[in-house]
Amino acid sequence: MNLDKIVSRIVFLKESSLARHTLWILFARGIRILIQAAYFVIVARNLGVEQYGAFVSVTALVNILVPFASWGSEHILIKNVSRQRNLFAEYWGNALLTIFVSGTVLIAFVLLTFSVFLSSNISFLVVLFVALSDLLFGVLLRTASQAFQSVQKLNITAQIEILLGVNRLLAALCLLIFFPTQGIVIWGGLYMTATIISASIAFFLVQSYLGKPKLAIDRIRAELLQGFYFSVSISSITINNNIDKTMLAKLSTLEATGIYAAAYRLIDVSVVPISSLVFASYPNFFKQGAKGIRSSVHFAQKLLPMGIAYSLAMGIAILLFAPIVPYVLGEDYSTAVEALRWLALLPFLKCLYALAGNTLTGADLQGLRSAMQASAAVFNVLINLWLIPLYSWKGAAWSSLASDTLLVIGFWSIITWHYRHQVKEET
Repeated sequence: MNLDKIVSRIVFLKESSLARHTLWILFARGIRILIQAAYFVIVARNLGVEQYGAFVSVTALVNILVPFASWGSEHILIKNVSRQRNLFAEYWGNALLTIFVSGTVLIAFVLLTFSVFLSSNISFLVVLFVALSDLLFGVLLRTASQAFQSVQKLNITAQIEILLGVNRLLAALCLLIFFPTQGIVIWGGLYMTATIISASIAFFLVQSYLGKPKLAIDRIRAELLQGFYFSVSISSITINNNIDKTMLAKLSTLEATGIYAAAYRLIDVSVVPISSLVFASYPNFFKQGAKGIRSSVHFAQKLLPMGIAYSLAMGIAILLFAPIVPYVLGEDYSTAVEALRWLALLPFLKCLYALAGNTLTGADLQGLRSAMQASAAVFNVLINLWLIPLYSWKGAAWSSLASDTLLVIGFWSIITWHYRHQVKEET
């Protein structure tokens, strides 16, 4: 890379609002990391490896369904409002109605079927608390956050992201101080309460800053297919990230689930700067993609060098500093050191497929993105069925690396084909 290109990228970041928005989200997620680290350590140590593994398996199962609780309405809101601001009230109202209807149906579904997918040792109350928290109030919270994202008020989005972390830390402290021996059911209730409080505050912030909702039922009907594509896409990501934990709890042991989940949580922390950049740039991909995939690709190319450099450096850091984990979480988690090293390549893979995915979404190719992600999710489930019974958490690590690699290859192959096709049409 020559000096002119470096200077041009610095100027691009300085003159655009993207750098400012990324810094807001990075700041919020940096604070949230510290908060999450605190309550993660408190909860993991308090519950122990088996109960922590049980709780993670419940949240992993529920979170697969979370995207369908909004039916993609938050992404439809961002897409349309980022292009036409005066549509906000209608899309906000439609999102609220969709969340209430879909979330209620999915909560009932989880409560009726969870025994098929989860260990028989897991309490009904834990599943109820997590389902209410994540399928209703958590979705409302995230949609309120993205409502501000759609109008480029990412400073308020950042504050909402910190809010949930603060409330969950307070919940963890309550567990530690008032219920030190009560275990997973009490933590489930505290977890749900923290989410309800956070969602309520976020809802009133939207009402105060952006206005009251209106219903436009015709728009909901017209965009049901598009909403389904977004739901499939996000759910597929969740499956790729979480299904291995649910399957570990069912096909292996809760101890193995706790070890693997702890390692994966640290990987999630390591990719926060990348996810902040991807999140902040999301509305820009829609603006650029309105001109076709060439514009969307050129925008992604400006972000890729930063993301790749960071993710490779983080992978090396994970390999070097993994032995610190048992000193923080306790000796029960000593095997997480090896698990963390197995997963060290994930930040790099996640960077490549996240920016490629937004390139496709911004260019109105969400259907292809969703199909690719759904295929990777099915592949992940099938390979886990084979590998987990044989190799426990190591099989889950292999399947995670394989499915993320499949996404990288698939996304960039689709982009290359459509890019060449557009160039050919224009010449």
